[in-house]
Amino acid sequence: MARELATKLTAPLVASTISRLLIDLNRSVGHPHLYSKATRDAPAEVRQQILENYYRPYRSKVENLVRLAVANGSRVIHVSCHSFTPELNGQTRNTDIGLLYHPARTGEAALCERWKASVKACAPELKVRRNYPYAGKNDGLTSYFRQCFPPDAYIGIELEVNQKHVTKAGRSWAAMRTTLIESLRMTLGL
Repeated sequence: MARELATKLTAPLVASTISRLLIDLNRSVGHPHLYSKATRDAPAEVRQQILENYYRPYRSKVENLVRLAVANGSRVIHVSCHSFTPELNGQTRNTDIGLLYHPARTGEAALCERWKASVKACAPELKVRRNYPYAGKNDGLTSYFRQCFPPDAYIGIELEVNQKHVTKAGRSWAAMRTTLIESLRMTLGL
């Protein structure tokens, strides 16, 4: 999803294949879920190695791109792509796509409202929700950048896709990717 999005929008891509079972690249250092159950109790030196070898290079690369763009006078629209499990703790998550943002940042809220409407126009069968299945202001990379940059310089959106679509693969997953990309292009006026 992220690769296609970056290619179609001619945007830089920072991607990782590191599993959250090792370290969660979207969490802040010190967050209780930075390390998974599998690595949380590893010796401190092992956790530090994981942090230095996987977490810091990814975060630094993203941060350098955002800082450079802002320094050059650009308004950054950062779309961080994630997926979520269709069921968590026995509860079915009843959406196809989640658009996460901080409600107090009007640019983020407006962009997500327009993107949601654009997705519905392209694919009315898809259920799109804002700030679901997570709250957009929770700990994450976009939240970190909101502390670094004002709303007129940085818009951070987390795109959450229900894994049931990803695991099906095939035409429906390809169609959803196309819908998300084209709807974002429409939203941005590209």
